Amino acid sequence: MDQHNENNIELATFAGGCFWCMVSPFEEIPGFLSIVSGYTGGDKPNPTYEEVCSETTGHAEAVQIKFNPNVMAYTDLLDIFWRQIDPTDAGGQFHDRGHSYRTVIYYHNERQRAEAEASKRALEESGRFDRPIVTPIEPAAPFYPAEDYHQEFHKKNPFRYKTYRRGSGRDAFIEQHWSLQKDLDHLRNTLTDMQYHVTQNNGTEPPFRNEFWDHREEGLYVDIVSGEPLFSSREKFDSNCGWPSFTAPLLPGHVKENLDLTHGMIRTEVRSRDADSHLGHVFEDGPGPNGLRYCINSAALRFIPKADLEREGYGKFLSLFK
Repeated sequence: MDQHNENNIELATFAGGCFWCMVSPFEEIPGFLSIVSGYTGGDKPNPTYEEVCSETTGHAEAVQIKFNPNVMAYTDLLDIFWRQIDPTDAGGQFHDRGHSYRTVIYYHNERQRAEAEASKRALEESGRFDRPIVTPIEPAAPFYPAEDYHQEFHKKNPFRYKTYRRGSGRDAFIEQHWSLQKDLDHLRNTLTDMQYHVTQNNGTEPPFRNEFWDHREEGLYVDIVSGEPLFSSREKFDSNCGWPSFTAPLLPGHVKENLDLTHGMIRTEVRSRDADSHLGHVFEDGPGPNGLRYCINSAALRFIPKADLEREGYGKFLSLFK
């Protein structure tokens, strides 16, 4: 399938507070083509960052995504969007206050409007939040790209970005409202001793004596606890470290990275988003374009072969292997 065919391109525009934090959850999803940080919803053409922050333009910080709807449905993007924000806050987002940090779903056609309204109703009826969902759904307005230094800020300034995210309260809010509520007794009965040790006690399995360190079949690696998709065989490589290694997660928003100061070392721990399972660590000695090596415990993963993706509910990822 040609993802760059003009007939396969659709726009999605979301305001979710600081646009620095709204880029990484969407990039590298199947069908993703590009994402731009910018300003929309106001009445001043081509505003500057300072003008938007001064609340004189009516604009909100937003991101605009180009994607292939034949590969990734708009409803999937909506699901990602809701998980990044506090949809009950009309006065800004987390530590960022003011109209320019409001949340909005900007629809580009009537199907998007209907799907956005349905997703909002579903979130309201879920009871996940104890306050009303106030994020409005509005027609898309002219979108103005932000200054170059704001684009891909998380890649250009990774330390500042991670520090800002944590300090803003966004990550803590997401973990509180979206992490899977664990039944540890159930997990003890359903996981092996090693799986429980790794995922729940931040353990590490022996190198070269684990299930996937030299596994080469095409397919997905999902969280052993929640089933959320984490890595694919496309990014797997032989690092000769004795554990499965990947150059990048399948969906960046499905993993969390935490500072780990245990064992007298400074490392970056990797955990799953929904189940909060300990997965492993990420190091800056990988072969990929970002130079990263996600060193992951096999015991934290379940492998789903390419031939079984549709049957197991992961059919939307089949396009990755064509």
